Amino acid sequence: MESGLSADTDQEKRVQIKSKKQVVEQMNRYKELLKTVLDGQTDMAADTKRVLLEELEANFEAAVWANVLVKGQTWDEAPDAEVEDEALEEAFDLESLLDDTILETTRRRRTFPKRILPHVVHSIKAERRLMELYQHKYKAEEAPKDLDQERVMNSLSAEAPAMVESAIQIVKSISTLQEQAQGLRQILSIKTSDATLEVRREVYGQSGAAAKTRQPRKRAVEEADCYRKRADEEGCP
Repeated sequence: MESGLSADTDQEKRVQIKSKKQVVEQMNRYKELLKTVLDGQTDMAADTKRVLLEELEANFEAAVWANVLVKGQTWDEAPDAEVEDEALEEAFDLESLLDDTILETTRRRRTFPKRILPHVVHSIKAERRLMELYQHKYKAEEAPKDLDQERVMNSLSAEAPAMVESAIQIVKSISTLQEQAQGLRQILSIKTSDATLEVRREVYGQSGAAAKTRQPRKRAVEEADCYRKRADEEGCP
């Protein structure tokens, strides 16, 4: 628990930065000052000064790295300045490319219709001229009229109403004949009842009626035979 609190406290004391590039630039400036620290030591050998300056710069860098946080990360965990620069350059290049594309598209939308319009108008005019030439050169020929056929068609057109009326009358006559034939068939199919026959016998009498009906029938049969023989032999008076 105490170690966690101490780590949080140490982290709060560190300097928050957004990029390593800023720290590297400041460190390079202070390194130039550190190089002049041992200039007054004339009795010290040059190799010793070089070793001491290297240790001093290393300690300075380690102290700075331990006391800064790059976007919440330690110095070792954070990406290098070169990587950040490349990412920024790529983002900048992409943004610039996008801006250039937008500008180019806007320019084309503004200028291209004006350039295309004359060509479109010229093309439409050329098509109209071609159509006019085609119409003048190739005219449809009128088919010659057939006077006989036209006369027949006029005659049929004039007689058509009368023919229709005649057909209607024929259909009506056929319907009437069908009704009459149906009625006659019904009459012929009626059978005489026994009561009717009895009444007829009482009115006309059986013997007298038979004699009266027999004589005309016999005479009709004899006349028919005579005419038939006369027609065959031409010997009947």
